This record gives sequence, C-alpha cells and structure tokens, in this order.
Amino acid sequence: MKVLLLLLMVPLIISPVFAETQTLPTEKNTLDVKLNYDEISVGELTNLQIDFLNPFTKDIQVHVDYEIQITNENGETIFQTPNLIHTSEGSVRGLKVDFPENGNYNLNISIEGILFSPIPKESVSFPILVGQASAQPQTIETEVSNDTKSDEGGGCLIATATFGSEFAPQVQQLRELRDNTILQTKSGVSFMTSFNQFYYSFSPSVADLEREQPIFKEFVKITLTPMLSSLSLLNHVEINSEQDMIGYGLSIIILNIGMYFGLPIFGILKLYQSKRQN
Repeated sequence: MKVLLLLLMVPLIISPVFAETQTLPTEKNTLDVKLNYDEISVGELTNLQIDFLNPFTKDIQVHVDYEIQITNENGETIFQTPNLIHTSEGSVRGLKVDFPENGNYNLNISIEGILFSPIPKESVSFPILVGQASAQPQTIETEVSNDTKSDEGGGCLIATATFGSEFAPQVQQLRELRDNTILQTKSGVSFMTSFNQFYYSFSPSVADLEREQPIFKEFVKITLTPMLSSLSLLNHVEINSEQDMIGYGLSIIILNIGMYFGLPIFGILKLYQSKRQN
C-alpha cells in the first residue's frame, strides 16, 4: 500500500497520447480493458481506441468477442454494435462516435468469448464526460465493473475483504475520499487511472487470501489502520487546485513513510542502543 501511495506523483509527469485513458477490469477480472479517446467535441466524430489486456501479463489478449453500447445520462442509446464482434488482434481501432450534446455518457463493453471459446458474459463500464461536464470528477463507475460495486469493487477490493462489507465505514471513507477529494482534480483523475491499472493487478489475489486466511485478514486490518487514519486528514482540508492536491498528496506520502518505516527503524535503533548499554 505504501508503494501505491508513492505512485501518486507518477501520473503528474506523464503526458498521455490521448486526451483520456482509463483501464478497468471486467466483472470477474478475466480481462483488463483499456479505453483511449481524443478530446471530445459535440457534433464531431470522436476516435475511440479499446485494448483487451491479459490481467496477469498486461499484454494484449488476442481473439476476443465483444459488444459495445454507449448511452447518455437518460439511458438512451447513442451507439451500439449491431451484433457480437470478433477482434483477432485484441484491439479496436477506427471506432468513431458522435456525442450529440454535453453531458454524462456511459460506455459499456460486454465480453462473451476469448480465443474462440464462449465465456459467461462479463462487462465493464466507463464514464465519459462531454463538454462542461468534463470539468466534473470522473468517478470510475465500475471500478472493476459490477464486482467493483459489489463485494469486489468500489475500487476497494482489499479494504472490502478486510472489513467484511463494501458498506463498512472504512470502505465508505475510502470511496468518499476518492470521489469527493482525489477525483476533484485532473492530477487526481490521472492518479486513479494509473492506480486502478496497478492495484487490480494484485488486489483480487490479496482479497481472496484474506477470505481464506482469517489471521492474514487481521494482519492486513492492522496494517491498513494507520494509512486510513492519515488519509482521513484529506477530508478536513480544502483542495481547490492542482498545487493543493500535489502538496497534500506529498504530505500524506511522507507521513506514511514515517509511520511505516521511520518509527520501526527508530524503535529498532533504540532497542539496539539499549542492548549495547546493558
């Protein structure tokens, strides 16, 4: 978890090729799906690029059967593939969509086959914000699709497994921090995009191990508690700019380094010094 906090600053120095990039897993983490798209202008065709990734190797997964549907905030469909489509390369190129007006849209991708073998349908949904809405925080709606919203989601797989429910106060705290603070800035949105790609590469395995090993679950709970306490500080400060986000983010990182590394090292040194004196 400490490594994840250090990643906070990485997206700030990376300039993506596309205006927006999001990577999310499907419901049961069978695949990761990466969505790229250019800056959206109402009434003009927007180029979308989709890559299906193996969640373990992070390489493109070839031969995928999929469907795409895009709806507006009223649930009306503005784009839909006519039927099940197969991509042998594992990527979708040249997909152009016309977003008719400003607002919130949802792009849903359903996957029904891999390597010519049918699988139970798995979906992942991406929020797309157009126009003035794009200034609003991008809540990664499926944060692992439906599993994310349920027991394995909300962007808090490990916390959900640790505290037993997605409605646990600690999980709600993380979710509110993400939605109401981190995602209020562009650097926060960039961080969550990179964070999800890294976090979901290992969090399902950790969450499964917690459910199988109660002792390990208690260990993770003890380990998470100091970090949750430090993160709660962000709920009591005003973050109105990118500079504020970077400044407070660095402060939280330094605080956690002190708690998880500084204090134990100090304790070991004091113990060693005491033994030498005796």
